Amino acid sequence: MQEVNIQDLINRCVKYFQKNCYTRNRIYKYKSLWRTGIIRYMSELNIESYSPDVGADFISTCHFNGTIRPQEREKIRSVQVLDDMLLLGRIRKRCLAPVYHVLDGAVGQEMEKLITHLANLRRSETTIKGYRLYLSEFLTHLNASGVKSVREIADKHILTFVSSHPTNKVSVVSALRVLFHFWKEEHIVDGRYDDLFDTYKLRKREKIPSYFIAADVMKIEETVSRSSAVGKRNYAMVLLASRLGLRASDIAGLQFSEIDWDNDTITLVMKKTGKVIELPLLPDVGNAIIDYLQHGRPQSDLQSVFLSSRAPYVAATKGMVCSAINQIVCKSGVDITSKHHGPHSLRHSLASAMLEGGATIPVISESLGHRSTQTTLTYLKIDIQSLLKCALPVPSVDEDFYMQRGGAFYG
Repeated sequence: MQEVNIQDLINRCVKYFQKNCYTRNRIYKYKSLWRTGIIRYMSELNIESYSPDVGADFISTCHFNGTIRPQEREKIRSVQVLDDMLLLGRIRKRCLAPVYHVLDGAVGQEMEKLITHLANLRRSETTIKGYRLYLSEFLTHLNASGVKSVREIADKHILTFVSSHPTNKVSVVSALRVLFHFWKEEHIVDGRYDDLFDTYKLRKREKIPSYFIAADVMKIEETVSRSSAVGKRNYAMVLLASRLGLRASDIAGLQFSEIDWDNDTITLVMKKTGKVIELPLLPDVGNAIIDYLQHGRPQSDLQSVFLSSRAPYVAATKGMVCSAINQIVCKSGVDITSKHHGPHSLRHSLASAMLEGGATIPVISESLGHRSTQTTLTYLKIDIQSLLKCALPVPSVDEDFYMQRGGAFYG
């Protein structure tokens, strides 16, 4: 059985990730999984060299009462990556089957009521899947703690679950806060959890969106070779992100019925927000789509504009769009140091360019399909100077105004 130094093997994996344009966050995630998973396991057992047998022994420890928690599943995947690199010299792509998180038992049935409520409020499928995931993880934690009913849930169960969660604690707390608020409104629980969620504040790390200047965006667009069917498809995808600011999910889900060629518009329901937006079908974008349809798209009865490049032909997925644009940005040679470089960075770039061109915040918000201008402001942290230029001038006010009786400054 082949044995190697674990750190040498990890370094080979990281180099493979970088060569194949894996995002910085994805690479960091794998490093974290290795550190808290297989490396810790080998250290505790004084195992010096890694082999597939060591990996298999570690995987056997990830099962809990015959089940595998989502965070443990990620550690298992990190070991499979090591085995691929050791045995094959490359890392195979995952084929993920849809996972449905069952909420069973007395507590699970009460959680299911929230899922139904969110569906009735027409929350997006992605949002509901996120809630179902976090609630199923919380349910697993409660079952392991011996909790059989909602009334048995104590503050300690909530706190230990959040503190032990390996990934997004902010989203976890948010999901639980919504759950307990809903239960209170439905008289399933009383107000005894209010103080906990009122005082449990997690500081959300400030995110500065990644974006590219106009010259870089042009360079990215010009990098795409349109001599092949895949190139024609990818070029149209890039333009939909860079010129119209569409999210990857909306590019993948674009339907023929959403394009009005007579009026040069695209009208669609955004996957993330459920908001209906109408965008101009710019000449370059329209021509790129036509070029793909006429000379690149496989013959298919599917109503999705973009399809996979290999048979059996299926509708494009969000992952397919992200992967294609990631690779194009990497290949373009633009500086991606400390930057995300997927479709969303092109969306950010469009917002910045619109702001620099003098567009107002509401106009940018409407173009990007944001529910509120507050979301748009998050995008525009990248261009504070331009934002200040967009601010409306404050009219001069007579000094007597501040001294009038009843005023806030009245002395």
